[in-house]
This record gives sequence, C-alpha cells and structure tokens, in this order.
Amino acid sequence: MANIVIVGRGPAGISAALYTLRAGISTTVIGKDNGTLGKVDKIENYYGFPDPISGSNLVQTGIEQAKRLGADFVEDEVVGISYDGRLIVKTTGGEYPADALILATGSTRSAPRIKGLQELEGHGVSYCAVCDGFFYRGKEVAVLGNGDYAIHEALELLNTSKSVTVLTNGKKMLASVPEGIQLCTKEIHSLDGDPVLNQVRFQDGSSLNAEGVFVAMGVAGSTDLARKLGAEVDNNKIVVDENMSTNIPGLYAAGDCTGGLLQIAKAVYEGAKAGTEAIKFVRAAAKAAKV
Repeated sequence: MANIVIVGRGPAGISAALYTLRAGISTTVIGKDNGTLGKVDKIENYYGFPDPISGSNLVQTGIEQAKRLGADFVEDEVVGISYDGRLIVKTTGGEYPADALILATGSTRSAPRIKGLQELEGHGVSYCAVCDGFFYRGKEVAVLGNGDYAIHEALELLNTSKSVTVLTNGKKMLASVPEGIQLCTKEIHSLDGDPVLNQVRFQDGSSLNAEGVFVAMGVAGSTDLARKLGAEVDNNKIVVDENMSTNIPGLYAAGDCTGGLLQIAKAVYEGAKAGTEAIKFVRAAAKAAKV
C-alpha cells in the first residue's frame, strides 16, 4: 500500500493529511511539538471561530480530526531525509519510508549571530552534512549545535572527515555524544578565514582549527531537510511551483517554509494543495508500476 509521510503537525501538515486520508492513502504525520503556533495566546482572524482560540487548542483540534480519519502520528524529531529507491524520513527513533513526502514544519530559524558566519557561507560554512560533507573529506570540521540534529550531522561527517567537533556555543549539550566525536562547550567569538574558513575563535581567546563548520542548531527545519535531497531553496524558503511541488519528484512543501504570507489561512490552503498533488503522484506511480 502507498504511504505518504508528512513532517509537521501544524495547519499545513494537518490540512494535507485530511486530504490524503480521505483519499484512502496511509498517512504518517511526524512532529515533536506544536511549533510557534502552539505558543500563540489568541487567534481572532481565522474563519469559523466566533470567539478567539488559542494556538495550542487549534493545533490539537486539527490533530484529533486527523486521528479520527486514521492518521498515524509519530511524536519524534526528524533529523534527516534520504532517497534509496524510495524517500526515507529519519528520526531519532527510526526510519519511515514514503512514496511521497510533504514538508510542513514552518519557517527555518535564523542562524546564530556569530561574526564571520554569514560572510563565510559557501566558503567553509554549510547547512547540510549530506550535501557538502564530501568536500571536507580528510579535513577537520565542526558542527554548531547542541541537540540530536547536531549529533546526526556529526555522525554523517565522521565517515569522511579527519575529526569532528560539536560546538555548543556556550549552551548545555542536550544529547549524548557518541565515541569519536569531540565536544566543545565554549562560547564562540568568531569564525575566521580569508577567503575560506580555517579556524573557530572562542571568547576566552583560544581557537580550534576547522576547515568546515556545519550549522545544525535546534531541530532540522523544512529547508534543512529539503537541502538534503538537493531540493531548491532560496534563503530560508523552499522553492515550489503552483502545485507545491519541489524540483524533487514526490517531494512537496507547504506553509511558512515556502515564504510569503505567514498566516494560518495560507498554510491550510497550501497543505490542501500539497496533499491533493501528492495523491495524484502516488496514484500515478502505482499505475505505472502495474504496467
């Protein structure tokens, strides 16, 4: 049976699920929390609610609606996606194959304000270990982050790099660090190099040799995940066409991660569009497989 995986359980993700489920397609929704919307106290500009509703209540109502239709919810953090004849979503607890994948985790957080980080993007600073790790084989690299996402990227780099150090930038490490990966909790002063990165300098005056720094703060956002498959991104948004399709067959995006108007109404529309297009894609693939 065909399976559609949706990453994100906000308005865009749930809207997509309502369509895929009603089409009789097995649907897995993966998400860890209620995102930014879950922190909103009152929503007064969304259709159908005579009185204000909290973001958390709106999210939970959508989740219950999708559960009633048979959605399989996985409460976990997504750390990567790959393709091995089929799309594979990787979480901290397992892997989930997908015949079509919809990214709907909201907008990507901005990168930390560290001197030299923005200037050295593409010259030693990267946001995707799977995409760019090959260019740093045999070299000393570092991963900026303090959670499971950072560890996932570090393990990816450990296969090819000379050494891998996780930099928490003064924050507490929130995940266990496997053997072979070094840990540095010092606060970062700057990333240095001209024209390419060669070291990380800390506030205490010490430094670390590094020819590559991979940013993996917090959890992986939609654009982080899209990059891993080679999907086209523009700054902090995923590039999609009028059908919410990316340049990767079977990969769709909806909601804040596509840019534009950051409103619930837009997210719901784009989720519905991504869901209906994903249905067409998996049905066409199934039909072709029978020929």
